[in-house]
Amino acid sequence: MTKPTDNPADPFKKALAEATKTMADDPEMTVSFSVDPAGMTKDGVRLPQVSRRMTRDEVMLARGTADAFALRRRHHDEGIAARYAPPTGLARDIYDAMETARAEALGARAMPGTAVNIAHKLGLEAERKGYAQITNSADAPLPVAAGYLVRHLATGQPLPRAAENVMNLWRGFIEEQAGGTLEGLQDSLADQAAFARLTRKVIADLGYGDQLGEDPDAQDEDQDAEDEAQDEESPESDGEESSEQEQEAEADPERSQDQQQDQAQAQVSMSDDTDMEEMDETEMPEGEPPLEPPPPAPYSDADPNYTVYTSEFDEEIHAEDLAEAAELERLRAYLDQQLEPLKGAVSRLANKLQRRLQAQQNRSWLFDLEEGTLDAGRLARVVANPTTPLSFKQEKDTEFRDTCVTLLLDNSGSMRGRPISIAAICADVLARTLERCSVKVEILGFTTRAWKGGQSREKWLGSGRPQQPGRLNDLRHIIYKGADAPWRRARANLGLMMKEGLLKENIDGEALEWAHRRLAMRKEARKILMVISDGAPVDDSTLSVNPASFLEKHLRDVIAMVEKRKQVELLAIGIGHDVTRYYQRAVTITDVEQLAGAMTEQLAGLFDADPRKRARALGMRKTG
Repeated sequence: MTKPTDNPADPFKKALAEATKTMADDPEMTVSFSVDPAGMTKDGVRLPQVSRRMTRDEVMLARGTADAFALRRRHHDEGIAARYAPPTGLARDIYDAMETARAEALGARAMPGTAVNIAHKLGLEAERKGYAQITNSADAPLPVAAGYLVRHLATGQPLPRAAENVMNLWRGFIEEQAGGTLEGLQDSLADQAAFARLTRKVIADLGYGDQLGEDPDAQDEDQDAEDEAQDEESPESDGEESSEQEQEAEADPERSQDQQQDQAQAQVSMSDDTDMEEMDETEMPEGEPPLEPPPPAPYSDADPNYTVYTSEFDEEIHAEDLAEAAELERLRAYLDQQLEPLKGAVSRLANKLQRRLQAQQNRSWLFDLEEGTLDAGRLARVVANPTTPLSFKQEKDTEFRDTCVTLLLDNSGSMRGRPISIAAICADVLARTLERCSVKVEILGFTTRAWKGGQSREKWLGSGRPQQPGRLNDLRHIIYKGADAPWRRARANLGLMMKEGLLKENIDGEALEWAHRRLAMRKEARKILMVISDGAPVDDSTLSVNPASFLEKHLRDVIAMVEKRKQVELLAIGIGHDVTRYYQRAVTITDVEQLAGAMTEQLAGLFDADPRKRARALGMRKTG
């Protein structure tokens, strides 16, 4: 009998784990569930967490991920894949995407149920990355489109809407360049080596043949020819050399013995010379010994062990440098149009915040003075005892420390649509409101320059894929509004968040450390940093070659550093994601419509004059 306290998702997890092992034909494989990104290792697989609620999306995502991993383990041979895989660049990404699609298509043809599960997983992932809104092929990843097309051609089944959009953007180009090669797709699906050769031919047809490297089949033919030639030549040559030496020794034994002595003496002499050279170098050094090169500076103050493969492709850029002024104005107008119904509510909340701030700045009184404004509240004492002197009061300015607020906005693909629109308009209205109250505001955003690692990954592939390279993508840190820039000058910049193709991956730890470093250098007496995010750090390129907790651990380390140094007051708002497990001062909202209220209430709590109210506001962790 099931206990009432048991997690209702546990039987489902157990059944799914057993089914995954059976499908993978690997009974020793470990299957775990985690909030960390899903992944597969040599020993097992890590599936998405399933909560007690067991929503349909959670269940289907877990099933689809489990089926995809199981089919890859069953139908994919790492040795064959490594033999034919291109070493670097876009060619390698296309190769990996097509091989993944092959393994999943084989399972879908044999077990139609897996096709439904995997299709649901693909649909959720494509929606999260914003593929449905892409209208230009330049913003759609070609490797992903190639994988989608292979899956569609191999199974004949339709793709989810967002995935189909990406496939169709590239389908005409792929079929025009490689349509003849893809005609052999069905015949090669069951043979991984044959499919790998077909994939290499497709890559060459698409114009990336220069990234394929040497043809492994041609190398094997050349090696076989060399081995045969050596086998034919070596017995004769060895025999001839040995026979010549034997004949010389028999003809003149004294000469042979003299030659051996000469060789021995030469070896002794060379050894002595080497020893003398080493002694000379030891006994007679010239000049000062070379200094040891200084160790490289750590990439992170929070964790000296945090590694970055290369930072040469990272960029810190102003929003106006990412789009023309006319485009920014157009995007800003689109943003205003999208959020017209919401602006009234946000403005009311902002006005409420402004009144609270101005009240703290302007209203404070000194009582029981001998001159000033008559204190009517104390006239009762005079009536009761006429000998009591009149009491006066004077209004004085409250000591309101100069303050700077930084809003750090997650610009990842999962924020695409209404979340990023509301985040942009809330940041805009709050910046305007705080500026009226003489509070400086800085608005920053963070994402990556590319999907799948960009130039950093290409450089890593070209260097032979060193193990655990660390962060493996090109960062893009965006300055929408500097703290000293007036709101009217930066207003149009926030429209950039509506730009197609801007929102990609999110590496939160480095972004938070960047924002903290900028804010800590400010001269204001008080500094506040508010982070708005909708999920844990996710970068497919980095997490595919590092431990699954690599980015999340760094985020926790940075948060711990910020809170320990106490130079900056840190708080966070999670949109549909529980950020209270990272941040000490945090609030989670389940509906993006609640963002405006959450932002204003959190800031109002920080500015509250009553220390007890302020402590309650800062210490509160609530879920909307």
